[in-house]
Amino acid sequence: MAPVDNAALTRQVTDTERAFAATMARRDFEGFKAFLADEAIFDGGAQPLRGKAAVAAAWKDYFDGPQAPFSWEPDRVVVLASGTLAQSSGPVRDGQGKVTTRFNSVWRQESPGTWRIVFDKGEPACDCLLKKTPSRR
Repeated sequence: MAPVDNAALTRQVTDTERAFAATMARRDFEGFKAFLADEAIFDGGAQPLRGKAAVAAAWKDYFDGPQAPFSWEPDRVVVLASGTLAQSSGPVRDGQGKVTTRFNSVWRQESPGTWRIVFDKGEPACDCLLKKTPSRR
């Protein structure tokens, strides 16, 4: 097996996550769906959304209207040494730019340079990491 260029794959996933987020800004629902793996799971509501069709159906309304209701961007991406899976995370901002949520996504490389999202979960944002806390020893 050839060695994996982890830095290059990290850039690929970062670029892929940004392109995925850009579909929301462009109001491009078909483009959004193209990033979803067939068996994608989005876990953010009462029950997880299972499968590309279920995720797409639940997200369709977010693409209606001229303005995106929220935006996101990765601030951390890590890739397995094998180069097969990656995790990305970052802030989600409402339409006014306020951070409301933090997303965590898992991406799978389906073919060289092609990544699809397989898991996504959002958690409410908190300012707990911004507050200084005494160090523990």
